Amino acid sequence: MDPTGFLDLAAPVLGSGLRLAVPLLFACLAGLWSERSGVVDIGLEGKMLAAAFASGAAAAQFHSPWAGLLAGILVSIGFALIHGFASITQRGNQIVSGVAINFLAAGLTVLLGQVWYGQGGRTPQLEASERFLGIDLDLGIGRALGESHGLGRVWSEVIAGHNLLVYLSLAAVPATWWILWRTRFGLRLRAVGDNPHAVDTAGVSVAGLRYRAVIVCGALCGCAGTYLAVAQSAGFVRDMTAGKGFIALAALVFAKWKPFNALGACLLFGLLDAMAIRLQGTPLPGIGTVPVQVFQALPYALTVILLAGFIGRSIPPKASGIPYTKDR
Repeated sequence: MDPTGFLDLAAPVLGSGLRLAVPLLFACLAGLWSERSGVVDIGLEGKMLAAAFASGAAAAQFHSPWAGLLAGILVSIGFALIHGFASITQRGNQIVSGVAINFLAAGLTVLLGQVWYGQGGRTPQLEASERFLGIDLDLGIGRALGESHGLGRVWSEVIAGHNLLVYLSLAAVPATWWILWRTRFGLRLRAVGDNPHAVDTAGVSVAGLRYRAVIVCGALCGCAGTYLAVAQSAGFVRDMTAGKGFIALAALVFAKWKPFNALGACLLFGLLDAMAIRLQGTPLPGIGTVPVQVFQALPYALTVILLAGFIGRSIPPKASGIPYTKDR
């Protein structure tokens, strides 16, 4: 196959993989912020789900995707603060608190959706003006490269034409790296995740830093949920996160709690998901048509395989999951 033909086949899969990776990337970075401060967050799934419902409902009510984004972020931060209160202030078990957040969000979104809209937990269908749609970034580059073939198709499918939240997720990666590894605040936050006693001795509030990290985690999960309901889809559907919060946690471990590694891991999982969708209903040589359920399970199965055999030793922050008790 000539290079142009290969690019024509690969571009749609790569573009789809990038779009499917966006909620994973937001949630993975959210978990990175939280766990770098020493707070394990199993509740990424629940916060994404709550944000998706809130954003879909607000976008439909106020006829604006920005209202949906604001509502998604605020609701997700609210759930994050509940987790923070239980695990930081009350020094509760962080795993139990995160699981409770997941159950609370799963039940509450269906209940409110049914009570408010009577559509089986769904929110109303969003119009085009109520969603984040693709941005035209062509600038003549696509035409110069050849719009429908080769590099021109890579530009139009993979780089240009995505919605705002896609570019925001990509920008969040270097921003996270710079804040956590190049600022005093980031140094202190990472120190809280490794040695909170040393940070406390230096006169810095351990609880304050952890709450800030939890709030950032909530905001990023809010962006992830909003993307699912207001950008990728046209409204909220019950259980629409479909385990993406847990895949994001797996990607975080796979990335060894580093932002650019997280980007690569999420793009890998997004690409696997895109390939699974692409292969559905396609006869395979020597096998025939494979049941759809096999391809639907493929990203989750490959997640387990990658974690089991390819990441090597992954060491979390030393104080991760350990409630801090001030020495007296």
